[in-house]
Amino acid sequence: MANTASARKRIRQNEKRRVRNVARVSRMRTFIKKVESAIQSGDKSAASEAFRAAQPEMQRAAGKGVVAKNTISRKLSRLSARIKALATA
Repeated sequence: MANTASARKRIRQNEKRRVRNVARVSRMRTFIKKVESAIQSGDKSAASEAFRAAQPEMQRAAGKGVVAKNTISRKLSRLSARIKALATA
């Protein structure tokens, strides 16, 4: 257990940050799931609309350092490619 005041404060800060980060990741995943379900249904307009809503949320998570920027870039690219594939299918 922490002995100094600064260590106790650090524990409090870490817990607040952890809770906030879990919420951010959860919110991002929810937006991704909405895009995934729209892609599964085969509705291109709904999928692209959900993608437009998810994109800033994912970028925000990357900007806050919750997820790596390249990870978000990869996920956005793959989702975008799957949406574009709906038109040809």
